[in-house]
Amino acid sequence: MPATMGVEPSSAYQTKTALKATLADPEAWDLLEGLPVGVYACDKEGYIVSFNKAAVELWGRLPYIGRDKWFMDWKLFRADGTALPYEQAPMARTLQSGKAIRGEELLVQRGDGSIRYILPNPKPRFNQQGELIGAVSMLVDITVQKSDESKQAMLASIIDSSEDPIISKTLDGVITSWNNAAQRLFGYTEEEIIGKHITILIPEERHDEEQLIISKIKANERVEHFETVRKTKAGDDVKISLTVSPIRDSDNKVIGASKIIRDIGRQKEAEERMQQYAERLEILNSIGQVISAELDIQNILQKVTDATTQLCGAQFGAFFHNLVNEQGESYALFTLSGAHREAFEKFGMPRNTAVFHPTFSGEGTVRVDDITKDARYGKNAPHFGKPEGHLPVVSYLAVPVRAKSGSVIGGLFFGHPQPGMFTQEHEQLVEAVAAQAAVALDNAKLYEDIKQLNEKKDEFIGLASHELRTPVTSLKGYLQIIARNLAADEKNKTLANKALDQVGKLTTLISDLLDVTKIQTGKLPFTYADFDVVEMLADLREILQQTNPSHRLILNLPPDGLLINGDSQRIEQVVINLVTNAVKYSPKANEVIITAGVQGDKFRVSVQDFGIGIQPDQLERVFSRFYRVENLASHMSGLGIGLYICNEIVLRHNGRLWVESEYGKGSIFYFEIPVNMAE
Repeated sequence: MPATMGVEPSSAYQTKTALKATLADPEAWDLLEGLPVGVYACDKEGYIVSFNKAAVELWGRLPYIGRDKWFMDWKLFRADGTALPYEQAPMARTLQSGKAIRGEELLVQRGDGSIRYILPNPKPRFNQQGELIGAVSMLVDITVQKSDESKQAMLASIIDSSEDPIISKTLDGVITSWNNAAQRLFGYTEEEIIGKHITILIPEERHDEEQLIISKIKANERVEHFETVRKTKAGDDVKISLTVSPIRDSDNKVIGASKIIRDIGRQKEAEERMQQYAERLEILNSIGQVISAELDIQNILQKVTDATTQLCGAQFGAFFHNLVNEQGESYALFTLSGAHREAFEKFGMPRNTAVFHPTFSGEGTVRVDDITKDARYGKNAPHFGKPEGHLPVVSYLAVPVRAKSGSVIGGLFFGHPQPGMFTQEHEQLVEAVAAQAAVALDNAKLYEDIKQLNEKKDEFIGLASHELRTPVTSLKGYLQIIARNLAADEKNKTLANKALDQVGKLTTLISDLLDVTKIQTGKLPFTYADFDVVEMLADLREILQQTNPSHRLILNLPPDGLLINGDSQRIEQVVINLVTNAVKYSPKANEVIITAGVQGDKFRVSVQDFGIGIQPDQLERVFSRFYRVENLASHMSGLGIGLYICNEIVLRHNGRLWVESEYGKGSIFYFEIPVNMAE
């Protein structure tokens, strides 16, 4: 055992300087002492006999000269992580074989548990007689290098396995790296693309984007989520999102850029589909609301044509009515969207050709990617296809519109100058709208029929009322003569006067019917002038009291007169009607209260009765034409037009008419008009 066995580490370090003589060249050892690489020597048994500072730092503690062997308190592992027996380590094999060993990496776990990667280079030492006396070894700590390599390998693995293309380039735009995902997206292999300029991937019209990106990278800025378009090897455009980061050297100088590219084609398509779906839903909802509320056939068809043209992406669309001429060939253009009407009309209406027949006969929808190549196209004289100057229809879609009865009302036709523009989805959308439109058209047609019947009815009422006036007037005159000639015959005179009263009621009914007709046609005449409304009501009360002796008419008026501008005869007509109704519908009462006064800038009149009243659910309908209160209709005469006429008169005076009623206790009818009302 060497004499230094058991010496303290600090003394051992001093001892090793005295052993420099163990090396052939002590000056060389002085040189090694200052190196950052660990160097040590051991005897042929493997005990350490000398070392430098770097070796101590690598071992993790100061060794005992002559007691500690070269492996100190390390645990040894091969580079792949498997345990390595000490006798198989490079230094042990050198001492056994007398041969130098180089390039074998070791993984060592030191006494404190830390891990190091080292590269030992043991070399045997011989004396002058050629006998092996030990070995010297240089220990290179490659932990940092291995860590960097591991990181680089991991990074390379991540880049290589990334689903997103990752590209690096110089500041001049030359591509320096290219992963598998980039090859999949763009179609270029690594061999084809490395060394090429990045503009090989950029559409010509977007080359300015590269200058913008490079300028930001040179300024040490990142470019994040930049959405753009790039082109593949096959020349196809692909929508991408770019994130570009600066690449720096060890001096933190920007020397290039790395790009992470995300293919957002599917995402954009999904967004566009969602947007398209939302727009279509909005259009369908809008058209559904419009056509369900619309009763004008022209408006319905125009809105349907506009909406369906937009829904299917057609450049132009039209609705043709299924109106056949005497030869059974022509159809009438009704609405048009996306083109001027002259574009169709100057060529004449379409005829019963092979192309149009399936639509107008109701066979079904026709959708063709290129109508000019369809077997049914170009079979009819004189044009044998589209006439010169016709709209450039290539993509073609035609959908029949059927009535509830099953008959074909007409057809929706759509065209586009490019082929293959219409899909099955477009076909289904248009068919759905066409079905809605057919219902709306049926309703509109029914409305038009009712409207025409109503107009004929009003025309008849007006004509009949006008024709009835002459005989009724004559009858009234004859009765008046008879009543005067029967002055001495009280019984017959009474009968004649009763007949005159009935003729008067008939005259009033005829006048009301004429007023209704004039209101409907907008021809009810009004003559506006200033008049004292208080004086008019006072005079009117005297007249009404004479004609309604069964009830006491109580009149509450302002003390002073009031001038308003209006049609005094029409206002009288309203008051007479309200008072007459109050008397008629309060047969068990004996009074009616008429109250008038100014309320703000309005003159208000109320007529209160104490009769049978009106049920709440009928209050809003009493002003409707020909409406009669249900509980009164069976035993009270009338046509239900008096209040309707009153309401129209008040409205023409910019006023309003309303009622308050408690069933079984009576009603109060109000109307008010502006004090300074003018025409």
